[in-house]
Amino acid sequence: MNETINNSNPCIDINECQFSPSICGPNSDCTNQLGSYSCSCSDGFTATNSNLPISINNICTVPSTPTTPSTPPPATVIGMSMTIDQTFERSLTDPDSKTFKDLSGKIESTIDASYSNKLTGYSTGSIKVSAFRPGSVIADYTISATSNNLDFGAANTQVFDSLKAKGINLVENAFAQSDQAVFTTDQLYPLQKVDLKCNRPDSAVGQIKWTMDNKDLAENTKYSFSIDKKTLTMLNASEDYSGRYSCIMQKNTIPYIQWQNIIIKRRPSIIVGENDRVFPCDGSSFQLICSVDVGYNLEWVLGGTVQISGSDSITLNYDTQIGNCTDQTFTFICRLKDLPQLQNYTYSYRSVTVRTSTEIYDCQNEELGAGKTNEQRTGVCGTGMKGTVTYKCESKAWKPLEDNCVLEVIDNLKNKLESLRVEEIPGFMANLSLATSENNVNITQSAATVQAIVDILFKIADLSQTFVIKKTVMESFLNTVDIIVSGNVSDTWKKLNTGNKTGDTSIKLLSAIENISDRLIDEFDIYETSIQLNRTTIKNSFALTSALPNSTTEIVIPQVPLETTITIIIFTTLDKVLPSQGTNDSRKSNVRINGDVVVVKVNKTLNNISFTFDITDQSLGNPQCVFWNFILNTWDSTGCEVKRNSTGNLTCECNHTTSFSILMSPFSIDHQALDIITYIGVAISMASLIICLIIETIIWKSVRRNDTSYMRHVSIVNIAVSLLIANICFIIGAAIAEQEQSPSPAHCSPVVFFMHFFYLALFFWMLLSALLLFYRTVMVLSQMSRTKMMVIAFIVGYGAPLLIAVITVASTAGPQNYISKSNACWLNWYESKALLGFVIPAFTIVAINLVVLIVVLYKMLRSGVGATTQPDEKHALVVIARCVAFLTPIFGLTWGFGIGTMVSRDFGIHVVFALLNSLQGFFILVFGTLLDSKVREALPGKQLLQKLSSSRTKTTSAGSSSTSGLPFLQRKGRRHVYHVSETNLSSAVTSSDSSSGSYAVVNT
Repeated sequence: MNETINNSNPCIDINECQFSPSICGPNSDCTNQLGSYSCSCSDGFTATNSNLPISINNICTVPSTPTTPSTPPPATVIGMSMTIDQTFERSLTDPDSKTFKDLSGKIESTIDASYSNKLTGYSTGSIKVSAFRPGSVIADYTISATSNNLDFGAANTQVFDSLKAKGINLVENAFAQSDQAVFTTDQLYPLQKVDLKCNRPDSAVGQIKWTMDNKDLAENTKYSFSIDKKTLTMLNASEDYSGRYSCIMQKNTIPYIQWQNIIIKRRPSIIVGENDRVFPCDGSSFQLICSVDVGYNLEWVLGGTVQISGSDSITLNYDTQIGNCTDQTFTFICRLKDLPQLQNYTYSYRSVTVRTSTEIYDCQNEELGAGKTNEQRTGVCGTGMKGTVTYKCESKAWKPLEDNCVLEVIDNLKNKLESLRVEEIPGFMANLSLATSENNVNITQSAATVQAIVDILFKIADLSQTFVIKKTVMESFLNTVDIIVSGNVSDTWKKLNTGNKTGDTSIKLLSAIENISDRLIDEFDIYETSIQLNRTTIKNSFALTSALPNSTTEIVIPQVPLETTITIIIFTTLDKVLPSQGTNDSRKSNVRINGDVVVVKVNKTLNNISFTFDITDQSLGNPQCVFWNFILNTWDSTGCEVKRNSTGNLTCECNHTTSFSILMSPFSIDHQALDIITYIGVAISMASLIICLIIETIIWKSVRRNDTSYMRHVSIVNIAVSLLIANICFIIGAAIAEQEQSPSPAHCSPVVFFMHFFYLALFFWMLLSALLLFYRTVMVLSQMSRTKMMVIAFIVGYGAPLLIAVITVASTAGPQNYISKSNACWLNWYESKALLGFVIPAFTIVAINLVVLIVVLYKMLRSGVGATTQPDEKHALVVIARCVAFLTPIFGLTWGFGIGTMVSRDFGIHVVFALLNSLQGFFILVFGTLLDSKVREALPGKQLLQKLSSSRTKTTSAGSSSTSGLPFLQRKGRRHVYHVSETNLSSAVTSSDSSSGSYAVVNT
């Protein structure tokens, strides 16, 4: 590996003695050392060759000593094996475990008693169990005897019966004499022809039989035998030929087995990238990168000459020549170093043809070479990664198109998996969990690495079918799963689930989880960030509630007919990993997995099990309770019934157990009419707002002399600007939602923030208009400067919305519940209630405005606005009152219907909301600008505007002008409010008009 060793990436010692008990051979003791191990012979044994280290190829035997006629014959150590009919569990690999000691103690005492009684020549007390291995459970043990020719028949029968009485059942033909042999001493590689030679003792009888991992071998395209069956030939060795090979014959009335663990190294994968490349002939250098699996060395060769050599990743820098070199072609070969016996196999080398050229190309790179637009090249992954990256020539540069790079540490573990034995699973899983935890950031960003981890987990689950899984192994397994299904890997899973080639990756993961769950023993609990496992024995009834964050999933089994052990695993993020449809699914494509995923495993049949799920996205409807059917490769609702309880959660009742969740469809109205209304309405709204702002720009100089008129126009301008920007954000958000099935927070959050801010600003400026009306009508004796009013207005109009928007983000962005999880860019409601940050201020302002309006109207109709109030100011106040009176209910109704669309699928409610929401800008133009006679009079071409809008002319009195549009105010005002002659009012208007400045700026 090329990774730097440091405090965060330390070296960890592996206990070879624990994970490979037979590593030193029989009659030996293994001692673990830091980074290594040592072997020594047990008392009474010596190495076969004292000049060589003790190993499986140099085993310990009883030393030969000269004998005299008076000396009894020496004891011979005989290797034996016995097959027990029970499931293998990991603790049997640890000689210090209680399980190992208990089982070996019972076997040793039983065999010693039986052999002492029934086996002539047996040395009492010599029985020793050396190891247990899978294949049910195979116990390897040794005995000492004064003869090699022993009759085990009666003795083994007694052992069989005695162990059965102790609760240990043996299989038929359970006993065998077993010796570790050396069939071959060569390091074996793929495609080689391999001969395994068995040494047949003179005392052996019967036909020789060969097995691999306890499976009989027959002559076929893989294997052939010599005539006497002593030699087994692998015709084309490959990784799956690795295993424990046994040569079996009969001796001493029981099978006699010679065996050796044979390992065929994994076929090396040499990666060089693009095989044909073009580089410019300008004297520059280019790079050739070659990578291979860890454990092999490489070298670059050109014309038979080695250019550079190194470990599993090497880079050759080569200089091109300047001049006429367009026809120059070089063939570089990257090959395995120091393995001449493999040179005839194509997997041992890769070639790269390099051509230099003076032609002009669009893209150029020292590794990828030159290319033209839309051409693709394959490159080698960078440091710490294994695999390839596909690039495409775009915009004068090579840009990544497809990344198939796997983190090197994960790739190395995947390679080791090819020859992994079941007893090595605990150590392997501990290493996988550690590697995943230490590299979680890199892993979650690499789809290829996630897929490689799923492949590893699937293989481990498959191997575990002959192995009992305890808590430590399952903790490592679920810790790894928790990392690759965490919330921040959702984008990576989107890549994996796009297209057909990796669509099965998530189902492969689910299958691995279910398969390994079948092999669990003991009772225990495991809690990860998004995974909860509970394994317990239940009687009568059972209930369990999720303890995971943001999850209240409940599993209830009302009646258990027989005592049984149950395993329940709850996943809160697997809904973002698994496909919502299978390959044979006839459901609509818009269904979603809308809750936790629960895996239930029991060793008895259950006919009634109830699940209560949290509904992740409340905007979805049409729920279905489903389980994943691996046969049909789809979600299936057979045997499950939907029941919704009073809390709004979803309750499912099923008559079987497996992997459960819920599917739901979008809770929305999909109607073309709504789209047409919205698009046309928003266009009219934005055009109206732009016209409003243009008109305000034209008449702006005319509103500066009267404070009330000036502040009214300031409010209208800011209302129009706020709504215009909010509409623009709405269009951007709609485009994002249309492109992404589930809008990502990174894309939607900025849009939602500004939409939230400017919609609030719209309401706060409406509030300021109402407060201005209240201030000028009720508090007539109070005076405030224009500057002070402007400062207060902008602090309230934009400061308050900004504060509310920021608080909303801060309180909901942490758990990623700021935006809606439905197909829309807007504030979240069902998970975090972020929408309250808009609803509460908006409807509070609506209520305040209505109260202010009532108070002001009462004041104006009963007591008047005061004799000292100027006519133009009276005009402005009436216009403000009318604007507030019309726009406040319109805005309130609009967002009232908006809330209605979230809880109802009634088409009429959606249509009304679409109309009101999309035409808000038009209402502002009409009631805020066009209905104000003073605005119309100030515009160029006012004669035409006056003819189009009303029959009134400039000779109309200020009193009648100020009350146009509100005739009831006009009549009441003349009797009770103004108390001045129309002549004076008319002259006031004429005077103000001649100065082109003094008039009230409110919608009339």
